Amino acid sequence: MSKSFHKDVLNAINKKSGKKISSGAVNKLASTVKPSTMQNEAQLRQLIKQVSSMANIPVSEDTIQEIVSAVKKSGMNAGNMEALMKMMMNK
Repeated sequence: MSKSFHKDVLNAINKKSGKKISSGAVNKLASTVKPSTMQNEAQLRQLIKQVSSMANIPVSEDTIQEIVSAVKKSGMNAGNMEALMKMMMNK
């Protein structure tokens, strides 16, 4: 994913949350994510909740399930993840 896309995602999160989240905080959280995290539903749910908390945006159980399903269907390649992020930014 391009640097400008990363910046766009961070800007969208900051705009929606009304909270300034630093790229350092995002990088710190991202560094804990491993490919196995995306395959383990409990770990993926925990990650979603951490991101929700960081962004100060409540996420319903239905939305968490939608995200989990989308991640599992995506096959986890970079192109699919970028499309997933764009979809989530438009929600």
